Amino acid sequence: MHNGPVRFDHYLNQLQALISTAATQKNPALWLYRNDTRTPLFMLEALAKLYAELHNKKSFTKIKEHFKLLEDTLGAIDYYDSMAKYLASLKGIPSVVLSYLQAQSREKIQSLNELLVEHEWLNTGDNRIVKIRNKLNKADWQKESDEIKAIEEFYGQAIYEISEFIQAKAFHFSNLETDVHELRRKLRWLSIYPQALRGSIQLGTNKSKPSHLKKYLIKEITTSSFNKMPEAGSARYVLLLEQNYFYALSWMIAELGRLKDSGLHVISVKEALQQTAGINDEIAFKETYKLLGKQQPTLETLLEQAEGICKVYFREQNLEHLVIGRKKVEEWKDGKVAKTA
Repeated sequence: MHNGPVRFDHYLNQLQALISTAATQKNPALWLYRNDTRTPLFMLEALAKLYAELHNKKSFTKIKEHFKLLEDTLGAIDYYDSMAKYLASLKGIPSVVLSYLQAQSREKIQSLNELLVEHEWLNTGDNRIVKIRNKLNKADWQKESDEIKAIEEFYGQAIYEISEFIQAKAFHFSNLETDVHELRRKLRWLSIYPQALRGSIQLGTNKSKPSHLKKYLIKEITTSSFNKMPEAGSARYVLLLEQNYFYALSWMIAELGRLKDSGLHVISVKEALQQTAGINDEIAFKETYKLLGKQQPTLETLLEQAEGICKVYFREQNLEHLVIGRKKVEEWKDGKVAKTA
């Protein structure tokens, strides 16, 4: 039995159940947004990204684009909705700012409703999911031993590309979206693939735990349900990631996310002010920081903080020590210390 179709089936079934219910709602897009449809979409996009590099590149790339478009639109709704809700909790935010963000959220919801119809997600018969399943049935799935080797190479290449990205930046960030948010996205995929692969990636430990990792191993990270790998199930081979280095990765994702979210508060208010008052950048930033108060760091401060933690993390070469290697499941379960297969 091939593992690939089973993985896709698991998340496609989740997505189909959500979409089937959404199709009965007055506002399908709003219902999907409120019912965490992004999670199965992230998993499906991760699988499509991975398999596009393993085989049938053209087919999986097209499948990935469908999932990504849906997830991106949901993400746009979430951005404006979450910013509006956060800012509404603060004192002194003008109603015109909140109204603008709420209007943008409604506009993105309408865009998603149109996308759902245009791309045939809501059809009761030959819908988008049925079309995707038909493509999956024609894919050239690999046997498990070959596939786990290819997954290891794919994961290693993803790490290499992140290292190339950070080296090209030379630890200098000038833009929240193209630098901090983009780096976080790349790192986040490394934590999504293990969940999407449903047990074929597991955590192992080495005999020694370098002292520099201690600062990353906080309770919030080590007890996170997202850092618990799915059961191996019927898998015969697994790719092992070093547990403490995986926790360090999770810490980085969380910390960059905190900085990114803080920066988005600035960006959303500035956008709202410029779109409603027609003011230039300088005045918009000045008014934004005045509204958000002294507790709000400037974008420059947030970028500097992101640079600082990245310098430490990447100079420690934490990503380079993340992958342990492949192992047969019975050998992995029998041994306390993970070693390369």
